[in-house]
Amino acid sequence: MDGFQAYGAGKAGGAFDPLTFIRQPQTVIRILCWLFSIVILGCIANEGYVNRPEEVEEYCIFNRNQNACNYAVAIGTLCFLCSVGFLALDVYFPQISGVKDRKKAVMVDIGVSAFWSLIWFVGFCFLANQWQVSKPEDNPLSEGADAARATIVFCFFSIFTWGGVTLLSLERLKRVSYEEEYNKLFTPPLS
Repeated sequence: MDGFQAYGAGKAGGAFDPLTFIRQPQTVIRILCWLFSIVILGCIANEGYVNRPEEVEEYCIFNRNQNACNYAVAIGTLCFLCSVGFLALDVYFPQISGVKDRKKAVMVDIGVSAFWSLIWFVGFCFLANQWQVSKPEDNPLSEGADAARATIVFCFFSIFTWGGVTLLSLERLKRVSYEEEYNKLFTPPLS
């Protein structure tokens, strides 16, 4: 097993190389997920709430539906935290020496990434619908219209970035499963 360096096991305990880490496709896509969450949060926090000229209280720009803004803020915040958490797991992943532990980590990654892809799809549909039915008289100066459209677009992009992370995690699961089978078949007998 000297020449065999499966995904993570051969490098367990090795030095961390930031350039190699940053160049991995999974890291790049995860950073995009993180950035898209920041953009969505920024758009909603900055210009997601407007008021009519004669009103004092601000309402959500998406059809004056507070639930739309709350949904975007909630999933944006949770995805931001999830992205940071899984980036940390990606940094730590090569240090995990047990194949079963790596397999569990990858399976959690697959489940969470697929879940967030679905949640972003729901968010995209919800926000696009609420924006479509918004009345022009609710926002006569079109304040925040660009931010609302940016929120919708980045929700759409997030569907595919989280879906991409899911697919890359499936590939990682194949490698870890291969390593597990290799270890079972070629473990020297104990004497």
